[in-house]
Amino acid sequence: MLPEGQDVGASTRSLHADDVLNVVTDVAPPIHVATTFRYSDDPAKLMPAADLNGVRIPEIVPSKRLTAQTLEEQSSYIYSRLTAPTSTRFEAILSSLLNGQAISYSSGLSAFHAALTLLNPRRISIGKGYHGCHGVIDIFNRLNGLQKLDLDCPAEQLEAGDVIHLETPVNPEGTSFNIEQYAKKAHSRGAYLIVDGTFAPPPLQDPFKFGADLVLHSGSKYFGGHSDVLCGVLATQNKEWAQQLLRDRVFLGGVMGNLESWLGVRSLRTLEVRVQRLSQNATNLVSWLHNALQIPSPAPGSDEEATQKVLEQVFHSSLQKDDESWLLKQMPNGFGPVFSITMREEDYARHLPSKLALFQHATSLGGVESLIEWRTMSDKTVDRRLLRVSIGLENWEDLKRDLVNAFRALV
Repeated sequence: MLPEGQDVGASTRSLHADDVLNVVTDVAPPIHVATTFRYSDDPAKLMPAADLNGVRIPEIVPSKRLTAQTLEEQSSYIYSRLTAPTSTRFEAILSSLLNGQAISYSSGLSAFHAALTLLNPRRISIGKGYHGCHGVIDIFNRLNGLQKLDLDCPAEQLEAGDVIHLETPVNPEGTSFNIEQYAKKAHSRGAYLIVDGTFAPPPLQDPFKFGADLVLHSGSKYFGGHSDVLCGVLATQNKEWAQQLLRDRVFLGGVMGNLESWLGVRSLRTLEVRVQRLSQNATNLVSWLHNALQIPSPAPGSDEEATQKVLEQVFHSSLQKDDESWLLKQMPNGFGPVFSITMREEDYARHLPSKLALFQHATSLGGVESLIEWRTMSDKTVDRRLLRVSIGLENWEDLKRDLVNAFRALV
C-alpha cells in the first residue's frame, strides 16, 4: 500500500494506487464480470435512491490517500452502469497518474461526447486533428447549433463558456502545440481548454500543469497498450465536474466494460516503462530519417540515398527545434511514440506498407507492436502521400533496417 505523506514515482503508483481496493489475497487483480450486485443485508445501511445526493464517486487524488472507509461511504456497487469493482480500480490508478479525477468511458469518442455534454459550449475552437472528434461536433451542431471555429481564431471570437479543444501531440503528424498559450487564450475569454493528450500519456505530459481544464485520452491506445482494449478517459481537477460527469455517464450509458477494465488495469502496471521505451525508439528512428534527408549528396547505394529517393518529409515533436523553450518543459520525458512521414509520390505511400516485414499495416496505435497506416484509408482529409507510424517495442535499428529495405523495394 502506498505510504502516506511520501511522493512516489509513476511506476510505483501504477502498481499500488489501487492497493486499497484489494478485497482478496490474489496478487493479480481478479476479473469481476458481474453487472449487478446484492444490496446490504443490514437494513440500517439501505439508502433509498431519493435520499442520495446524486451518484457519488470516491475522491481519488494523489494528495489524498484512498481508504476503505472512503470507498464504503462514497461508492457502493449496485449496477455496473453506475460503478463496478474493476473500472473503479482502473480509475483509481489513472487518477493518480493523471493528477485529477479520472472517469472511464467505452471509447475515446464517448469521452469527448461526455465532455461536450458537460460544458455545452456554443462555439468550439479546434484544429484538423482526429476526424472522429469532428464527427461528434457535427452531431452537436445538428442538435444545438454548436459552431466550429479554427484553432487559431482570434481570441475575440470566443465567449464565456466556449471551448478550445487542443490535440497535442496532434493526430496524425505527432507534432506539438503550446498548452499554456492556448490555456491563457481560453481563460482570457472565460472559455475552457480541453487537451487531448492521447499521443503523450503519462509520464510524457501533464496538461494540468499548463492550464488544461479537462484532459482527454483515447485509452484504447497507450492505457490499453496491447491493441485489445477499447476505452476513453476524461480527467478533471474540478470536483463538481467529476460528480456531474459520472451522473451524466449513468444516462449516456458509455461505460467501460468489465473485461476491458481488467485489461486496462493489467496494462497500466507497465505504462511508464512501455511509454518511455516506445518514445525513445520513435525519437531514434525519427532522428535517423530526418538526418538522412539532410545529407546533400548521399553515397550511391547507401541507405541515405534510398531514403531520399522515396521520402519527402518527417513530422515529430522532437524535430520542433524552434519550440524547445516551451516544449522541453511540456514534454520533459520524451516526445511520443507516433510520427508521420510524407512520401514523394502517392503510389509510394500506397505500396510502402506491403513492403515491410516488422510493421503491420493497420489503423490505431499505442500497442507493443509497430504499426504503419496509409492514413487516407481511415481519414479522408489528409494528404494521400502521408503515412502514420506508431512505434512499438522492437529494436529501433531493426525497424530502421525494415524501412530502408522497403524504400529500396519501392524503387
